[in-house]
Amino acid sequence: MATPPVTAERAPTSGSGSRTAALTRKPNPRVIGNLPLLQIKDLDVHFITGRGTARVVDKANLTIQHNEIVGIAGESGSGKTTLVEAILQIIRFPNRVTHGQVLFSHDGKEQVDLMTIGDRRMRQLRGRHIAYVPQGSMNSLNPVAKIGDQIVDGMLDHGVSEREAKAKVPSLLARVGLDDRVSKLYPHELSGGMKQRVIIAIAIAMEPALIVADEPTTALDVNVQRLILETLLNLRDELNVAIMIVSHDLPVHAQLVERIGIMYAGQIVETGDIRSTVKESLHPYTNGLMRAIPAIGGSRERLEGIGGATPSPLAWPEGCRFHNRCPRVMDICKGVMPILAEVAPGTREIADGTTAEVIPDRLVACHLYPESTPSTASAAERGASMAGIAQGGSR
Repeated sequence: MATPPVTAERAPTSGSGSRTAALTRKPNPRVIGNLPLLQIKDLDVHFITGRGTARVVDKANLTIQHNEIVGIAGESGSGKTTLVEAILQIIRFPNRVTHGQVLFSHDGKEQVDLMTIGDRRMRQLRGRHIAYVPQGSMNSLNPVAKIGDQIVDGMLDHGVSEREAKAKVPSLLARVGLDDRVSKLYPHELSGGMKQRVIIAIAIAMEPALIVADEPTTALDVNVQRLILETLLNLRDELNVAIMIVSHDLPVHAQLVERIGIMYAGQIVETGDIRSTVKESLHPYTNGLMRAIPAIGGSRERLEGIGGATPSPLAWPEGCRFHNRCPRVMDICKGVMPILAEVAPGTREIADGTTAEVIPDRLVACHLYPESTPSTASAAERGASMAGIAQGGSR
């Protein structure tokens, strides 16, 4: 009979898992230049189908710095997982068409465009410098291979000797809060949370510069979710690794990340530090997501959902893709697509007549902020935008 999985589980070996730990940065000896770790520039990932072209990711832009924890949030169908697959070049369907750049620099000195390199070079980077924690640990482990063998396998593929790889297994398991005895078990003998931490152990085996975690807490109870989040926090501090976490669960982002990017209809529509984005969101879509989160304590209030449904990537709306669901829609929103731009800091007036205190390094794609209106917009369109702000918007 298999050993009960709980007996092989223990708390992570170091770190408090607190929010303070998330904001503490250590100098990274691997970074010798000033270039960011990852830059996504105007990335398109389109799929040619019998019904037309599905523009699943469309002109997405994002920057991740070394040692940083960045979250990507948005509704199902917003393009989050497709964005991850484009970064990692995991799946290249024959009907896929891509444009734009994904610039990666593990040492901050030299960049490589992941969209243009070949499979052999990508295999060298994937695992060694970029690691992946996929959705669904149940489907990510080989059911007929022991855990230790699966951890060793990835290291062998990157040139580590078998003796050295096997010697690293106990320390890798300890880093994610698992006992060495787990290495001798099969996946079906582990709980869901233990499987997820085994996947994380495989991801950190080569001490990469970036871990991309796609929905790492899905289908786990809240106690196991907390352990997974604490494990990721500890690893960032111990290994000087950056983490990109993709999740539709905003409370998960609030506990873990430093910056967040909000994705809607294939585009990043807002980025900023997690605290100011949660407290003072700039984009109406982000504001709608925040209003839909139930409060703990206080008087009971009806939650306000976002009206309508996410449009199809086969037929995105013209102009701002959120305009048909937006309570602050203006005429310019229906015909001119806003660009993701940095908003000048300070006290800003928004469409409903209230003010927002904008801190530095906040980016948004919304015509409520003149910086987002492209320079190609006509004077009449820009006038319509300013009139909409003065009047508080129109439905």
